[in-house]
Amino acid sequence: MDLYSGRLGRGDEIPLAPGAGPGALDPLRSLLHSVSSGLSVGELSEMKFLCRDKIGKRKLDAVQSGQELFDRLMERQEITKDNLELLKTLLQHIRRQDLLSQVVQFEEEELHAPHDPPDDQPDEHEKRLLNAAFAVICDNVGREWKRLMRQLGMSEVKLDRIEEAYPRKLYEQLVQALREWQKWKGKDAKVADLITALQGCQLRLVADKVEQKISQLNAGSG
Repeated sequence: MDLYSGRLGRGDEIPLAPGAGPGALDPLRSLLHSVSSGLSVGELSEMKFLCRDKIGKRKLDAVQSGQELFDRLMERQEITKDNLELLKTLLQHIRRQDLLSQVVQFEEEELHAPHDPPDDQPDEHEKRLLNAAFAVICDNVGREWKRLMRQLGMSEVKLDRIEEAYPRKLYEQLVQALREWQKWKGKDAKVADLITALQGCQLRLVADKVEQKISQLNAGSG
């Protein structure tokens, strides 16, 4: 399986790159959906009250969910990808620090989002080793994929986004997560980090398989 070219095993669906194709989700809308899902009826009511100077009373009265409220605010450019101050203020007022943390984390990810410059990617040898390691991991890690990616430092928001884009498709979720991790880490993406993370998740058998595969490749290129 070559995750850089997108070639998977026979019969496997080719994962879409972030932001491409029908399976990709808008990152901001994914965040807002997550926030909306965590709101109680009372908290939504409080947020609507706080938005009375932003949205007309008639339209506010018709709002029945957090998603509808956020849609109204986005229509008025009160919430944009580059300006989430109002959303953070609303969450502070209703004392939902957990949801506020999601928004702050989203902002930090967007601020540091990589643009894939060629000089920030692993060299060809490391890419070959990563491809081999990814193949072993995808063939041997199932429902534990999110635990592995947390060990590698990926955020809950990003993991939830991947899960929503590929519902009930564990293999594709892991493929996409590993691609996202490599993109995020750039030239610092190393097989050694994957092995350490696997060991940290008590997936020692998979870690051993990765090490064995890498040893074979290094021996063959020596």
